[in-house]
Amino acid sequence: MEVVLHKSTTRGHANHGWLDSWHTFSFGTYHDAGRMHFGALRVLNDDTVMGGAGFGRHAHDNMEIISIPLEGELEHADSMGNVQRIVKGDVQVMSAGTSIMHSEKNGSPHLPVRFLQIWVIPNKIAVAPRYAQRAFSDAQLHNQLVTVVSPMGSSEGVNIYQDAWFSLGRLDAGTAVSYNLKRSANGVYVFLIEGDITVNEIVLNRRDGLGITDEDTLQIVANKAAEVLLIEVPV
Repeated sequence: MEVVLHKSTTRGHANHGWLDSWHTFSFGTYHDAGRMHFGALRVLNDDTVMGGAGFGRHAHDNMEIISIPLEGELEHADSMGNVQRIVKGDVQVMSAGTSIMHSEKNGSPHLPVRFLQIWVIPNKIAVAPRYAQRAFSDAQLHNQLVTVVSPMGSSEGVNIYQDAWFSLGRLDAGTAVSYNLKRSANGVYVFLIEGDITVNEIVLNRRDGLGITDEDTLQIVANKAAEVLLIEVPV
């Protein structure tokens, strides 16, 4: 087993007033040659947008973009005509493909919205842009790992153009779960949203990240109540 541990305090940070953003991997003005990506996982941003603010209309191409709200409401609008509000429990994906324009704004004039924005390098470029969204209940995620993102054609969660799987779980203290990789050539990036866990004898605290390769199974124990995201990608 090979590991790379990213403690929460080592992440890049940019506070623009209306946006407070923590970058696990190089992004914007934060550049670290040793933290460009984990395999096909290119961006993992932990964003807080203040009330009434947001990202104006901007373009993306040839990237799989996944948004996972943690608190508040995020308003989405795009050049395909989609206008949606996403909240905690929702998982949203966009295949930017040949190009898509979109905006993301806080749905509240006063309260902050917190969400993870994740970019995955696709295995197919110049595809027609597409949008998908799905909700997952607390009951579904309770004390188990649930696939919320999967490759195109899969019936689990929402699909992206990559041999990648995202799993979410909300674990009570003392709960133990295991994760078996879908493909032996893949690696898994564990991002701890809340709480404290131990993964294959490595302790993670809130907002820590852990990349694991050359391992087929992960054993996860919640040392206290925890919310965890697993991102399995080609490495």
